[in-house]
Amino acid sequence: MRSIRRRSAATAMAVAALLAATATGCGPSEDKAAAAPGSSPSAGAKGAGSGGGDGDGADGIKLPDGVPTSLDELKQWKQGGWKNWDKWAREASEFANPIIKDLWQPSRMAEAKAAPDVTVKSGGAGGDVGATDPEPRPVTAQQVERPYHRHMAPIGKIMFDSPSGPAVCSGTIVQDPAHPGRSNLVWTAGHCVHSGKRGGWMRNIVFVPSYNDQGLPMSRVGGAPAQQVSPYGVWWANWITTSGEWISMGSTKEGNAGSAYDFAVLRVQPERGGGKSLEETVGAAVPVWFGAPSATGIGGMQAFGYPAAPPYDGARMMNCLARPGRLTMAPGTPAMHRIGCTMTGGTSGGGWFASRGGKTYLVSNSSIGSPNHTWLAGPHLGPEAQRVFNGISRRFANR
Repeated sequence: MRSIRRRSAATAMAVAALLAATATGCGPSEDKAAAAPGSSPSAGAKGAGSGGGDGDGADGIKLPDGVPTSLDELKQWKQGGWKNWDKWAREASEFANPIIKDLWQPSRMAEAKAAPDVTVKSGGAGGDVGATDPEPRPVTAQQVERPYHRHMAPIGKIMFDSPSGPAVCSGTIVQDPAHPGRSNLVWTAGHCVHSGKRGGWMRNIVFVPSYNDQGLPMSRVGGAPAQQVSPYGVWWANWITTSGEWISMGSTKEGNAGSAYDFAVLRVQPERGGGKSLEETVGAAVPVWFGAPSATGIGGMQAFGYPAAPPYDGARMMNCLARPGRLTMAPGTPAMHRIGCTMTGGTSGGGWFASRGGKTYLVSNSSIGSPNHTWLAGPHLGPEAQRVFNGISRRFANR
């Protein structure tokens, strides 16, 4: 991290204490994953007050440019200073996500637009590169049975602010081996939290499990009671890891080699506090299957999410069930899974599930799609993804 202007020891300690539960910064060295040639290691982020900083100088704390570094600046951030994107934090060590209570009300959630619709131009999907199967036939997305908390409780929406305004993705509560039955981890796409090679970290990132539980029309969601729109509350990310390959190569404009590493894991905490974990609160979480067979070795996959780009409006949870194929984006990158599916932007980050031994596992997440919304592709969760996941699980193993 780069050192910024130094504070008195007392002020630094106050800032650290205040940010401890609300901000994130750089991850520990063991969080780093092996990167593809020419890319950086995996990126992690942690609370400045929980070990962040290099301990240089009398203050014993360093914080990056563009995040609150005093009580006054934190107050200004929460009062709207976060809207200043002139200093857009990019590096793993520069992530910050202070809780701003009541920012994500139902009306603001309803206004959020689909995250960048990352597509692949016709003929630009590596058709002659490595393992790529014929383009699948489109599968029409189906509505998930309601109420969502009884049928697909681990699925929810990722809400965040970008330079273009409030936006949405999808996410899944996943099991944490360090905390059996008490996970606070959410799986999503890397481009839902970081814009890749030419951008930086998103802001005000939250997870809303079982969003719009009764599947109300979006025209009614903005005025609905909070307990219907966010039945389990709003959960703020206080730590995020994504791959170094995504940060160094990823694009939110068009699918590329970075798409094969387009995954991220959030560690969340409830906006209103409380002693229960996310998994305990919701009552469900999905295990992750790392190193699952290539797409052709799995009989069928189900992709879930909240498509928010036309013809959908983000109000309802949808899913596609299809037999997967393979899509290779660039030489030397793992073949992605690909299925026929008509879901659109907003689905990004939503979990892909497959069965093994009668149990359901998360095996991928929505990353890219075709311009005409006939198929979706998601990364194969191999050793790179497992190292990212293990890093965040270990970091909070004793908490």
